[in-house]
Amino acid sequence: MGKDEVKKTDQRIAVAFTSKEICFYDLLSKGEFPCQYKLQGLKGTPICMEYWYDPLDANESVLSFGDITGKVQAIAFTAALISLFERPAGAHEDEEATVTISWAELLSGYHKCCYTLEHNLHHGDWVRQVTYNASLDAIISSTTSSTNTVVLAWREKSRKHLKMTSFNVAEGIHAFDYHSQLNLIATAGINNKVCLWNPYVVSKPVGVLWGHSASVIAVQFFAARKQLFSFSKDKVLRLWDIQYQLSIQRIACSFPKSQDLRCLFHFDEAHGRLFISFNNQLALLAMKSEASTRVKSHKTAVTCVLYNSVLKQVISSDVGSTVSFWMIDTGQKIKQFTGCHGNAEISTMALDANETRLLTGSTDGTIKVWDFSGYCHHTLNVGREGVVDISQILVLKKTILVTGWERAITVFRLQNFNHFFIQPEKWKGGIEHRGDILCAAFLPPQTLVTGSYDGEIVLWNNSTEKAHYVLHPDYQRLLKSKSDTEPQKLLGAGRSRSPHPGPNQAALGAHSLETHTEGNDAVVGLHFLEARKTTAKTGGANLVSCGGSGYVRFWDTRKKQLLAEFLAHGGVGSIIMSTDKSNQYLATGDLDGQLKIWDIEEYCLNSSKSKITQAPTLIRSFRPHEDQTSSLEMCKLGGHLLIISSSADCSICVTDVCGASVWIFGQAKHWQTENWFSLPKRDTNLMKSEIQEESIREIPLLSKRESWLDLPEHSLLDKKNKDDTTFNVRSSEVINLGIKYKERNIFRKKTHNLYNGEVMQKSPASPKTYCYEGAFRSLSIGALKELLEVKKPAFLLDPETYFREKPEEACSQIPELPLLSETLKAVFDEKNLFPKEILDRERRAKQLCQETSSEVKIKRNKKQL
Repeated sequence: MGKDEVKKTDQRIAVAFTSKEICFYDLLSKGEFPCQYKLQGLKGTPICMEYWYDPLDANESVLSFGDITGKVQAIAFTAALISLFERPAGAHEDEEATVTISWAELLSGYHKCCYTLEHNLHHGDWVRQVTYNASLDAIISSTTSSTNTVVLAWREKSRKHLKMTSFNVAEGIHAFDYHSQLNLIATAGINNKVCLWNPYVVSKPVGVLWGHSASVIAVQFFAARKQLFSFSKDKVLRLWDIQYQLSIQRIACSFPKSQDLRCLFHFDEAHGRLFISFNNQLALLAMKSEASTRVKSHKTAVTCVLYNSVLKQVISSDVGSTVSFWMIDTGQKIKQFTGCHGNAEISTMALDANETRLLTGSTDGTIKVWDFSGYCHHTLNVGREGVVDISQILVLKKTILVTGWERAITVFRLQNFNHFFIQPEKWKGGIEHRGDILCAAFLPPQTLVTGSYDGEIVLWNNSTEKAHYVLHPDYQRLLKSKSDTEPQKLLGAGRSRSPHPGPNQAALGAHSLETHTEGNDAVVGLHFLEARKTTAKTGGANLVSCGGSGYVRFWDTRKKQLLAEFLAHGGVGSIIMSTDKSNQYLATGDLDGQLKIWDIEEYCLNSSKSKITQAPTLIRSFRPHEDQTSSLEMCKLGGHLLIISSSADCSICVTDVCGASVWIFGQAKHWQTENWFSLPKRDTNLMKSEIQEESIREIPLLSKRESWLDLPEHSLLDKKNKDDTTFNVRSSEVINLGIKYKERNIFRKKTHNLYNGEVMQKSPASPKTYCYEGAFRSLSIGALKELLEVKKPAFLLDPETYFREKPEEACSQIPELPLLSETLKAVFDEKNLFPKEILDRERRAKQLCQETSSEVKIKRNKKQL
């Protein structure tokens, strides 16, 4: 059975079989992947397939495939997120049943949510590769024949016919790739050549790349650098410069010799990784990062960062099993532990309640308990001699909970810490998650929550270790879709998921693409808002979760309700977060190194029947890192709130909420934190109002709907600073503009009035008042009032009296001092200067010294004789 898999954004896989069938499997099913649709009646066996979808509207998609008869066919879907094909009337009763569809039905137009396209220009030659390109709006296919080697089938507006053009390549090709910016098609020739073609010029190639000594079997563009990869049968990889058409690198891959040849080639441009499969072996080639002048805190990627409030130190770990300690007020490294877990990566860390012990979790399956002198007190055998991925260590009063690699909680009870090696014990609650547990949080006295990869948040009683509820992002939608009289189910209400979206889900469009998938719902971080003491009465949010596709969610664990959900970082995958102890600010970081600070002090304080989708006020947005943010920590120092972040770019940065410079631990120039806060403290509410009015003044034409969208984010790395070790943030940072005019600060309204950023006059009678942007934007500058006439001082009225020169008076002559010889009464004598007792004592000492010296000389003379 041959097959070719295509992974689709709506979480389905299409598999082609030699029985001339294509089956569509659902990946979101609870158990095994069921076959939802089976397409039969194809004339030939499909041997290559490709799936494309519109990133702006995933309902628009195209599945193209080629077969052994030379036919190229495509199915264009118009509602892919809702349903690929029409289902029979009674199909909804049994959701697991497979719907069989014939190719003749598609050709007849019976299925209204899709239509077909096909051509047979390859005339019986096997179609080796096929793809649909949106920029050309054409289906590109290739064969190993020398005639009609590459065929471009352009879609016309009628959507019923294809206009075709073809290239003829001597001896045929194995593969091709298209670069939309350069508008070039690269072909991997059997004649050892790589040819570059203009899609609109079919007579001859615009360039030929010579250098391979065997047939080229794979090509792929490096779009960002305008370069091209090519791989030949003799296992030689070449990198080409397209502009100069020269080979700039050659790598000979070490694959075993074999007569069979099956090669798959994929370049992950975002992470700089090249995957090459040769028969049954897979090779991974990773690009080295370019040399950077950026300061590095660690030699390898930093995985976790903590703040010790007792010692005022920052603790960091990396993938090289190194732990470093830094002074927060200067950035100086004070000590470092190397080889804490051998060569294994330290994935996470934690401090005990007294902040006197450090716990490090590693991929070698152990957690070690350290003091700050570098002595290891205990080793916790988390993985039972196996390799595990520890994502979080939660230290409680009587237990240590560990999560990350399985669906159960691993627990260590402190009462058993009598030996060096500690074995885990059984969690009484058993397994309640369907996916791996990634994070946990605890709220005194006994509330424990755990979040898993499938988006479930389970509420536990930590004393009994029993679960009593499950929360899920789809939980309220599920309740609304059912009758109000249906009782809520424990441990099951949040688990049900309909594989076929309803009308409300279909209306979400592209939003459903991001939120209704298992990986995108993953709960990566959980934080209880412990500072909110009044939420028990008002019904506000007391739990924050993040992860998935960049969403932050606020929950009320008492009423088991999702209160708010907003997109913090769009299009960057999973995010992490941290909050301060007063729960006034929320910091989020993404895979691109971008950080955002949100004001959540008054966000979701009260219960609401409808879910809030508007984001809280965005205080600051900046990019202190070049790679993904691995850890966030917020701490207070000198009355100011600091944000510490670590990244895979080997750096640890620190800054404050209000917009101070970003400093990097390990830089040559140490800082002084008191210099950051030399300016007088300003009222927080007034500062927020100024930020909001400044944002409205800068972009006055945004509509109410547009104000909810994320604005372009500024990167610290886009601008070089005079000091390479310090990165300053622009003053015009991204601010959330979703604020009504009536919510502006009253004090600011009374002071001045701005419209579209222009200077205005309050009234004709009043003097002009100007408002400036920048550091003095909060000052109102107007005409000065005339001062009352001041009486002149006396020295100005009669200067002659005060400044007239007085006549010189005759100075009295100073008498001359007599000579010393005239005043000396007696000759200086030592005996008259010192007392007699002191002189006698000195005389006796001299005599004693003379006597002892003479005795020593006599003894020496006798010995010599």
